[in-house]
Amino acid sequence: MQSPIRQDLHAATQDDSECAVDSDLSILRDVFKMLPTGVTVQDEQGRFLLVNDAAAAQLGLADGQSPALASQPLNDRREVGLAFLRAGRAAVAEECVTGGQGKQVFLTAHRPVRIADRNLLISSSADISEQKAVEDHLFRSAYFDELTNLPMRRVIEHRANSLIRHDGVCPKFALAFLDIDNFKHINDYYGHPIGDALLIEVAKRLGLDLRESDMLSRISGDEFMLLLNPIQNQQEVVEYIEATLQRLKAPFFIDGSEIFASTSIGVSLYPDHGRSYDVLRQNADIAMYRVKNEGKGAAAFFDAGMEREALERMKVEQSLRLAILDKRFCCAFQPKVDIRSRDIKGIEALVRLRDDEGVIQAPGTFINLAVELGLIDELTHLVLAEIVKSIDLINETFGHDTSISINVAAKQAGNPEFMRSFAQALEATGFPRRFMIEVTEDAFVAKTRFQDEILPIFRKLGVGISIDDFGIGYSSLSALADITADEIKIDRSFITDIHLRPRSQGILRAIESLSEALGMTVVAEGIETFEELAYLQAATRIRYAQGFYFSRPIFLEELKPTVPVISDARVSLASRPPQEGRQAQARNERYRR
Repeated sequence: MQSPIRQDLHAATQDDSECAVDSDLSILRDVFKMLPTGVTVQDEQGRFLLVNDAAAAQLGLADGQSPALASQPLNDRREVGLAFLRAGRAAVAEECVTGGQGKQVFLTAHRPVRIADRNLLISSSADISEQKAVEDHLFRSAYFDELTNLPMRRVIEHRANSLIRHDGVCPKFALAFLDIDNFKHINDYYGHPIGDALLIEVAKRLGLDLRESDMLSRISGDEFMLLLNPIQNQQEVVEYIEATLQRLKAPFFIDGSEIFASTSIGVSLYPDHGRSYDVLRQNADIAMYRVKNEGKGAAAFFDAGMEREALERMKVEQSLRLAILDKRFCCAFQPKVDIRSRDIKGIEALVRLRDDEGVIQAPGTFINLAVELGLIDELTHLVLAEIVKSIDLINETFGHDTSISINVAAKQAGNPEFMRSFAQALEATGFPRRFMIEVTEDAFVAKTRFQDEILPIFRKLGVGISIDDFGIGYSSLSALADITADEIKIDRSFITDIHLRPRSQGILRAIESLSEALGMTVVAEGIETFEELAYLQAATRIRYAQGFYFSRPIFLEELKPTVPVISDARVSLASRPPQEGRQAQARNERYRR
């Protein structure tokens, strides 16, 4: 029998132990409650025995709210937990919770345990929302276009290849290549912010009426790819494409501007036009370029004839590159004539290509391709070098005071690097004041640095500036008032049969009056008949003209100092046959009236 003292000591020790245990449990509860990781414990009936503060916040429980009053996220956790508990296996899964803090993503580890003869599930969750946001951003950056939110090239390529791999069950599908016409001009004229806004609006219109199985992708700046899957026949695709073209004809209203933007579309069909994505895309591209060459703003399906055209184009491209290497280009010169005195005011240098057989090729067969391939800069320098080399012969033939015009493409005019190098080359000739560069009106009215930064360089050298082909681009008489040029060349489309076209006559008079007020010399391009010349002489104050009526382009090897050039350009009306002279005088009187 223990003494009373020992009994008291034992009781005190027991009380101390119980107090220590209670203290430890209290500490443990507090630690569990304040864990940064969300932890829940639930039993086989789905009841949550423990939910710490982090888990309560993650699962949408208000402060002090009982787990019995469950939120939707907590109910979702209960159902998932019961499934893992019954399966008796551990698992790690992502949970998405949408609440007051927006969408959150948690990485949750579930572990079944047996404690005190009870089957329990311990679940711990870490917030990985920021990490997932970064992953999503990287994923979208890699596979989705930032501007339009459309899938990028590799996504639609993967989709098409997936369809083709299941060839046994793969139905027909169509691949359409879409390109916005003249987008560079729109971008230059209105500015890049409006250009970007236009791309967004075009993407929205293209995306209308798409099925879930279809896909629209932006594959580059102004190019889109459309996958229509499945299709029953070609007519179904024709109807959809026609409806799309009609939607795109309506104007776009962006930042106070009304913009019209057409689209050229080329279509290939699987498996008729190819059994791989690369072939289908290439053939759709070929069909789209056929549309571009035939007027734009329409659609075409691929056919075998287009492939032959594409091969021919490749041959021309190869020939063009070799011609530049071999310097097989030559110059021809067409005079600008004073239609009152028949004197030669200047000459325009026109580039021509000799093919492998020595046949002269007109510029229409290679100039646009040279611009597209980035070869035009070298070609322009070759023209200048040819002029410098032949300047003595040019002077003897046309005179020492005639100006010499060289054409510069709009793409070149907007390239400060090229224009500065070209200005240096003109200065190096020793007679830069003899030269005049001809650029289209787009170079002036577009929001580029040509007028503000590039033009002063040429002005300083004394080089003249001519607006070429005025009237066929983004013409605006108000824009003309802001242009600082020396000469304006009215496109031949206004001059052809001018004596028979009252509307063109009115436009011509307006351009003439404004140009005269601005101190610009007017040159009428494309004079081919006596009637056109007679009208200009009688009904306008235009002094200078150019065209086949006076002279065809003359090649350097044809220039002979002893042989008069463009002899018919020096013939006055009075020296023509009497009958022709009387007819001309009668026409002149009629035009004056």
